[in-house]
Formats: sequence, C-alpha cells, structure tokens
Amino acid sequence: MSVKEEIYSQIVGALEGASFPIGNPEDLFAAFPDGADTTCKSGDVVLKASDAGKVLTGDDFPFKSAENVAQTIVDRAGL
Repeated sequence: MSVKEEIYSQIVGALEGASFPIGNPEDLFAAFPDGADTTCKSGDVVLKASDAGKVLTGDDFPFKSAENVAQTIVDRAGL
C-alpha cells in the first residue's frame, strides 16, 4: 500500500462515525476522534487533522463523505 493509500485509509477510518454532510472546518475537526490533533502516519509521513486546515478552502465544503474528505486532503497534501 502506498503512503497516499495508507493515509487515505486512515482518514476514512478516523471519520467512520462522523455525520455527513460536514459544512465547515470546525465541524470537520470535531468529527475526528482526537479533534485537530488526530494524526495519520505512514512511514516518515505524519499528517495531523490540523494540517487539513492548511490545504482546504471554504469552497471544499460541504463534504458529503469520509472518502470525499480523504481524497481532497491527500490530493492537496501532495502525497
């Protein structure tokens, strides 16, 4: 599994119990188990939920699924 696939899978897993759609960054952070401190790791790559705030824009919302969140984050993070 590539780094991108592993991080994607971890994000989807972290958002497993989240209620969608998610309409803003605050609600997205709240949906993660450890909030903005939720961390995904693959090899030397460490990605915190708070890092998502650096790559997401208001136009990305609302998110309709965990997969939508994960795909947007891994694409924008350049993984």
